[in-house]
Amino acid sequence: MLGAITKAIFGSSNDRYVKSLDKTVQQINALEPDMEALSDDQLVGQTAKLRARLEGGEGLDDVLPEAFATVREASKRVLGMRHFDVQMVGGIVLHRGEIDEMKNGEGKTMVDKIENYLNALEGKGVNVVNVN
Repeated sequence: MLGAITKAIFGSSNDRYVKSLDKTVQQINALEPDMEALSDDQLVGQTAKLRARLEGGEGLDDVLPEAFATVREASKRVLGMRHFDVQMVGGIVLHRGEIDEMKNGEGKTMVDKIENYLNALEGKGVNVVNVN
């Protein structure tokens, strides 16, 4: 009973974990107007810019918001599909090497592109396994 009350007040451990990612998702969302303002050539140039930051000593977590915002904008332009916040959360979770369970209709197919782009910036290659 106490556990149910605690869960009702504070949410499940999963709810709290997802909530802890809100700050990063807000950083990604804040970059959206900047990404929309880029020309196609400038958007393509984001990859070189992000790689230079990594070579300069920043880590993947440092460039994550800008990398995810870049993929979101590229997807909007090429596919006509915008990544939702829940998909950004999924990308962060996968980047951390954790398992992300998503409900039907939440866009699992779109999630791995975000995380793959980020990790491919290091030039080490990325493996994708999709069981559907």
